[in-house]
Amino acid sequence: MKTIMSQKWHSGRISTLRTLLLLPILLAGAVLNTVAQSPPASPDSSLRDILNQLPGTSLGLEDAIRSSMTSDPAVLSAGAMVAAAHGVMRREGGAFEPQLFLGWMYRDDKLPAASFFSGASVLHTLQAEGNAGLTWNLPIGTSITASLDAIRLNTNSSFAFLSPQYTTAGALVLRQPLLRGFTASARKELTSAERLAEAAEGRLNQEMLSLRTRVELLYWDLYAGERDFAVQKLTRDRAAAFLRETEVKTAAGLIGPNQVANARTFLSEQEILLLDREEQLDHLSDMLAATTGIRPDRTQPRFRTVDHPRDIFPDSDVDSLVQASLEGNLALRAVKAEIEAQQTLAHAAAWEALPSVDLVGALGGNGLAGTARDVIFGNDTLRTQVGGGFGDAIGQVTKRDFPNWHVGVEVNVPIGFSSGLGEEDRLKAEVEIMQQRYEQEERILEAEVRSRCRELTHGQQRLNLARQGVAAAQEQVRIGLIEFQNGRSTAFELVRLGADFAVAQQRYSQALVRSAKAAAMLRQLTSGAYDPGPAR
Repeated sequence: MKTIMSQKWHSGRISTLRTLLLLPILLAGAVLNTVAQSPPASPDSSLRDILNQLPGTSLGLEDAIRSSMTSDPAVLSAGAMVAAAHGVMRREGGAFEPQLFLGWMYRDDKLPAASFFSGASVLHTLQAEGNAGLTWNLPIGTSITASLDAIRLNTNSSFAFLSPQYTTAGALVLRQPLLRGFTASARKELTSAERLAEAAEGRLNQEMLSLRTRVELLYWDLYAGERDFAVQKLTRDRAAAFLRETEVKTAAGLIGPNQVANARTFLSEQEILLLDREEQLDHLSDMLAATTGIRPDRTQPRFRTVDHPRDIFPDSDVDSLVQASLEGNLALRAVKAEIEAQQTLAHAAAWEALPSVDLVGALGGNGLAGTARDVIFGNDTLRTQVGGGFGDAIGQVTKRDFPNWHVGVEVNVPIGFSSGLGEEDRLKAEVEIMQQRYEQEERILEAEVRSRCRELTHGQQRLNLARQGVAAAQEQVRIGLIEFQNGRSTAFELVRLGADFAVAQQRYSQALVRSAKAAAMLRQLTSGAYDPGPAR
């Protein structure tokens, strides 16, 4: 009787122990079956909780762009280059502004004299000289100078009829080059400066567009990085749960220890990959901070994106976008303006290689006035009829009481023409170099526009395929869990399916942002002709 009772007690104890050992397996199997039998969720639904719990300072795309515009060194440097180009243009334009000149000099001379006609044994003169006038260089090469010279002379010479004596002379002088290309040569520096200023403005605007694109690309990279980190965290969590399940099944004798080793290896790899994803996420945030010039809050480790890329982008004809980019790309227009500036100098050099032939003419007058004195010469007392003050002398000049004029031609012929022709050859070669660079940039631009258009054309299809891939990967995991529960699959197979699911999620993340990045690049390449619209 005792033996029978003892056998029943041992049998009940073993049954209870088996029940306790199998209970976690049954519970885990029930949960996994529930998950496996549930319909596949959308690609984002399984990651939403992890994404919402990510720590960081929220940053919108437009806020990031606005911050970068006020602090980016490249944009600020381009703005300084525009200011410098306008300074050069203003300097060269100043060459055609009238210039007023004034001069004054005072002389006090004592000269010993040996001649009777000096009028004194020591000739003492006090002379004040003044000149004033206006010069004006015209854009056609004409140089005009209007001047007035005046001298006031006091002397102790006994033969001086006027003391003080006022001598004035006025002239209007004109010089016109005849073989220097007129505006082509005279205005070359100003025209070149104007074209270079246009180029600098174009490069500034293009740099601002490029900065906007760089910020947008970094922003979407951070967006994809957050999703990749969430996918990796989800994979790591599933790997940890799977390891626990395999350990329970191994303890119950349902599977072998090699499957635990597989699960533990998979978990270790996912832990390392999670650290890599976190470092990558921090790096992307740091790059965005360096570009925008702002940092996350001190209590937060990184930035967090709040905007989402668009799913649908406006369709545009590829050839039309290529044409728009070739005509409106600001970088290309800047190069074209630089070519025009160099062509201006080359065209002027062709004229300047010719001999210089200048027409020179002047129209003027003289004046004389002063305080008359008697001059005693021998037994005669002489007196001049000239009198008046400084104003009278100037009046004689302006009225041209004593006119003068001259006209002539000045010719300068270089022997050999080597200097002028050599400079012309150099400038023409530089124009050719710049034109070839322009042609090369046109070809690269066209190829880039077509490439980005293809990305946008296939963007929706690529996104749908990536979404299908995630759904298929989820279905594979669900079926794999069922087969694992029924003993028809191994832990190794589930590990592989989990890795495939992570890869599918990451491809979906890349597909989400690839079209947005292509649209941003297309807007930059076309200098705004293509407008993808705001983020959602």
